Amino acid sequence: MSTTPHTVRTTDYHTAGEPFRIVDEDLPPIPGDTVAERRATALGPGGSGTDPRPGPLDDLRRLLSREPRGHAGMYGGFVVPPDDDGAHFGVLFWHKDGYSTACGHGTMALGAWAVDTGRVPAPDDGDVSVRIDVPSGRVTAAVHRADGRTTGVTFRNVPSRIVARDVKVTTTLGTVDVDLAHSGALYVSVAAREFGLDVSLPALPELVRLGREISAALPAHDVYGVILYEELPDTPEGLRQRNVTVFADGQIDRSPCGSGTSARLVLLGDDGRLAVGDTLRHESVVGTVFTGRLLAEGITEVGGTTFRTGTHAFVLDPHDELGAGFLL
Repeated sequence: MSTTPHTVRTTDYHTAGEPFRIVDEDLPPIPGDTVAERRATALGPGGSGTDPRPGPLDDLRRLLSREPRGHAGMYGGFVVPPDDDGAHFGVLFWHKDGYSTACGHGTMALGAWAVDTGRVPAPDDGDVSVRIDVPSGRVTAAVHRADGRTTGVTFRNVPSRIVARDVKVTTTLGTVDVDLAHSGALYVSVAAREFGLDVSLPALPELVRLGREISAALPAHDVYGVILYEELPDTPEGLRQRNVTVFADGQIDRSPCGSGTSARLVLLGDDGRLAVGDTLRHESVVGTVFTGRLLAEGITEVGGTTFRTGTHAFVLDPHDELGAGFLL
C-alpha cells in the first residue's frame, strides 16, 4: 500500500448558492465514446444513478462529496471529452448519492469556469457560447462579460417535455395531484400549499420529507427531483414563483434549480400562463434568483450568476482511518 497521500485538485463555484466542484485532472480512466457511455461506465454493471457500483471513479466522487472534504449538499462534475468536435468538452455530473443526467446550475458554473480559465476564449465585453455535452444531450452556456469579468451565465437546455399531468400521489398529508416534466431529468411539480405549507426555511424539513415521499411513491417514473413551489406576486416582467427542489435521496437544491426551472417553464406554458418569449422569476428557498424564458418547441433558457469560491488540493492520507469520509 502506498504511503504517499493521494491529491485531487478542484475548482469550486456556487451558482445562486448551490455548490459545484469541478475536477478536470487527476481522474482515473473512464471508458466510453460518448458522455452517456462514460456515465454508464461510472454507474457500473447493475448500478443506478443513485446507487453506482464501487470503482476508482466512484471512490473519487465519495471522497469529494462526503465530509470532511464535502457535505451532504455537495454537487460537482468530472470534465471528460465531448461526444464530437461540436462541443468544447463533456461532463459527468455527480452528487452525494451518484450521477445525474442533467444539471443546470452546474452547466452555468462550467461555462464561467471555461471562460475564466481561458479554456474558451472570450471578449472583455459581450457574450461567448460554451458548448457542453452532458448525459442528456448537448447544452450551451452563454457567458456574459463586461469590463473583463464574467457577470452572469444563461444556459439553453435540451428540449423539455411534459410526461404526465394530474397524477395522484398519496402522502402522509393526503392525496395530491402532481405534474411530471422531463428537462434532461424527470421532475415532479406540486404546489406546497396542497400540504398547507409555504416555501420557507422553517418549513424545509417537512418539504424535504414530502419530497422524498413523493419520489418514492412514483417508482415506475425514475424521478430525479421533486419541485415544491409557491406562487408569489407577479413582477412587471412577469410570473414569479419560489421553490425548493428535493433531489436524489433527500438532497436540497440551494439554487432555484436550473433544469428544474426548465420543467416549470414547459408546465406553465401548457397551463397558458407563459407564452413563447415570456419569463419566470424563479426564486430559491434561500432567496437567490434564476430568470427562465420559454422558447419554441420545448426549448428553454435559464440565467443567473455564478462565482468561484476556491481552488483546492484535497488530500487522502493513506493512514486516515476515515478514508473517503462520511455523510450526516
